[in-house]
Amino acid sequence: MTIARMLDHPGFAPELLALAAVEALGPSARDWAEQLRSTYPEASPDGLARLATRRFVRLAGAGGATSALAGALAPLAELTSVLWAQANLVLHLAAAYDRDPAHPDRAVELLVLTQVHPDAESARTALDAARALDGPGDAPWPRVVEAAWRLAAPLAAQAAGWLALRLASRLLPGAAVLAAAAGDAAAAERLAARAITAYRPARGG
Repeated sequence: MTIARMLDHPGFAPELLALAAVEALGPSARDWAEQLRSTYPEASPDGLARLATRRFVRLAGAGGATSALAGALAPLAELTSVLWAQANLVLHLAAAYDRDPAHPDRAVELLVLTQVHPDAESARTALDAARALDGPGDAPWPRVVEAAWRLAAPLAAQAAGWLALRLASRLLPGAAVLAAAAGDAAAAERLAARAITAYRPARGG
């Protein structure tokens, strides 16, 4: 269903992916936090956040390493892997700080934290428009370009490095794999820091 809607309305791909991620991944993130709190009643939110961060930073690095082996399709494969891992990370961190990871507000936060939208207001407006979609869209190509640019935001810092990685891999086998793993893990760590800042309750006062 989500794939069909994305094909009909490619310009809203980031918003449709965010909605799908909250629906598909939110309940499992909530179950993860509840199970850990039940098993370790003294575990703090910061402790759960550290566990989630380690887990999904590692998965992001592994996904980057695997996608680097995809040859010419490596950037697309990496983008898909990174977006899913980042959604999982944000939703698990929300759950660590007692935010319902399946709540619709998480889709807004996901788009802001991954820097697809600059603020919650624009993210919410775009999500409302995505929810209202019905049937094939009109004049899709300008929106396709816009969607591709916004979806690529998590990898923007790495885009210029792909050619260098491909050239380096000819001289140093495995270089591209190691660089992709390190880059995606670092991106996940930066996202985790933003999410923790957003979700951690203010102290004092």
